[in-house]
Amino acid sequence: MQYFVNVNACCDGDGSKERPYRYINDAAKVAKAGDEVIVAPGIYREYVNPIYGGTKDAPVVYRSEEALGAVITGAELIKGWKKYKGSVWTARVANGIFGSYNPYTTEVYGDWYFSDTIRHAGQIFINDQEMYEVMSLEECLSNKADEFAWDPEASKYKWYTEQDGGETVFYANFRGKDPNKEKVEFTARRNCFMPDKNYVDYITVSGFNINKAATTWAPPAAYQDGMIGPHWSKGWIIEDCEVYGSRCVGISLGKYCDPENDMYFTTKRVKSPTQMERDAVCRGQYHGWTKERIGHHTVRRCHIHHCGQGGVVGRMGGVFSTIEDNHIHHICTSAQLRGAETAGIKLHAAIDVTIRRNHIHDCIIGVWLDWQAQGARISQNLMHGNYRPDGVKTVGGIMFSTDVFIEVGHGPTLIDNNILLSKTSVTIPSEGIAVVHNLILGGFSLINSGVDSIVNGQREPRYTPYHIRHRTEVAGFMTILHGDDRIYNNIFIQQHATADKKMTPKDAEYAVCGTKCFDIFPTYEEWRKPFDEGERPDMGKLAEAHFGHLPVWVSGNAYFNGANLYKKEKNRLVDKEHKVSAEVVEKDGKYFFKTNVGDFLKDFNCSMINSDVLGCAFEPEQRFESTDGSEIIFNRDYFGAHRGAKVLPGPFADYEWAKKRNKSFA
Repeated sequence: MQYFVNVNACCDGDGSKERPYRYINDAAKVAKAGDEVIVAPGIYREYVNPIYGGTKDAPVVYRSEEALGAVITGAELIKGWKKYKGSVWTARVANGIFGSYNPYTTEVYGDWYFSDTIRHAGQIFINDQEMYEVMSLEECLSNKADEFAWDPEASKYKWYTEQDGGETVFYANFRGKDPNKEKVEFTARRNCFMPDKNYVDYITVSGFNINKAATTWAPPAAYQDGMIGPHWSKGWIIEDCEVYGSRCVGISLGKYCDPENDMYFTTKRVKSPTQMERDAVCRGQYHGWTKERIGHHTVRRCHIHHCGQGGVVGRMGGVFSTIEDNHIHHICTSAQLRGAETAGIKLHAAIDVTIRRNHIHDCIIGVWLDWQAQGARISQNLMHGNYRPDGVKTVGGIMFSTDVFIEVGHGPTLIDNNILLSKTSVTIPSEGIAVVHNLILGGFSLINSGVDSIVNGQREPRYTPYHIRHRTEVAGFMTILHGDDRIYNNIFIQQHATADKKMTPKDAEYAVCGTKCFDIFPTYEEWRKPFDEGERPDMGKLAEAHFGHLPVWVSGNAYFNGANLYKKEKNRLVDKEHKVSAEVVEKDGKYFFKTNVGDFLKDFNCSMINSDVLGCAFEPEQRFESTDGSEIIFNRDYFGAHRGAKVLPGPFADYEWAKKRNKSFA
């Protein structure tokens, strides 16, 4: 059955084409499996709370009749501004508009929030541009830029709020603009499209502009809300949408609310943050976290930008999902919110998650897979500009920057056929990582670092789970031994300046490009030797080997502009003669990748990589394979083109073909 919605209808209807509903949420109260809700262009200032889900073969479909024509927003217009002083104006809103959730008395705060500056969940926008909250009226009156914001000029648009009786009072610095002549909005609702209960399965949301909601901080051991999300269910598709302007998270694939383990550290403090995360994993299995019940979502062809915490975020709820063909940018670049859980894509327990063909740039971190990235694959993505611009200061509580961050996972995790152009490209305080056929300008970082802490004078290992193969059930817990990495057929180009000579690969923002950082790890033969000595194993004597570094495999890589190299790598290309460059150029909103590296690969040939070559990640004893358990052969490149008998390093099978055939490659 089809239901129709049109905000411009003259009166409330019955959902028929002749008498459409005025509000999407009216249709969401009745639409069931197999139904389609068609939404006419217009601005829908409402919270959509779908009551019924669908099935795999008969989802409930919500479709914008015109691409991005239907706008679902958590914001309200605000008029009646009065001049206060200088370029600052003031306005008041009766608190009744907020119901039980007032974003201007609700603070953004919780586990893993590291800033001493506490912001409110609400925001003000002028002409769809985020304004910057300040903590005093004096700051609001100032025209000084925020020295920590990635866009200092935008940070001069400031706002401040306080309560007066039953009203929320706003002060805003519009920098000479008359707010009564501009579009000024304040966020009034927490979510735009998200069920308030679990297990509302198989919903498709297609073609909407979803913007401006007063979402809350979404750490992993807490209820994670977003402007849109499935709320602990299965089989959602979010496609062809524009998602922007969330105070915290744009799309949440994340965790349900567990009252006994919700912001546990913030509210109770008596367990270490790492322990409460282990608790959350085990409790999740009791609360329905199985392959049959949770995840399997798709987020595709969406434009996700200008969110304060994360573009796509999720703890456990995003398992077995695919995030593909999205454009994600300007995430956590205002520096208004400071803490962990900040990235273009930030997932905990990304079990068998595929992240492919995305363009991710100008984010605090591009992709951050934290804990349990078992079976995850990051493939065919373009990432660049994921670092602070020159001249922008860092501030306490803000995260470091990198393209890809895999934290305390045991693998197998695959990073292949990507273009990684930021100053730091791959951050892996983990094990069981395969880095195959990438073009890399930045450094590897947090090598043999970033895992354990020294507390009370002793080492406190950070034990994290690994799982039954292609399942959510926990198979065991172990700290990170480091190593167990495969670095095959990549191109390394030292292009970024490395001004801080004191940094080492143990640091987070290491910009020295190459594989020398893996010199500390043994080869497989070196690692295996103590286990094969003697007829009868001695548990005591083998303890040192059991807790030593795991081996690494490095082969088939090409090095340019002085990129450093692993001392034991045999099959490699080192070019010290030519100047090689790689960059992304933007023109009229389109992005073009330019490089001359293909001119200097000469006759260098690599081996074809497949699952047998990569083998098994050590701790879960799971091989690097497809999510269905089938073999991967790396015979397709960044564009999906075929690699033949001659295998070149890097993400392109044929550089001349790429230049001629693909408009985004110059």
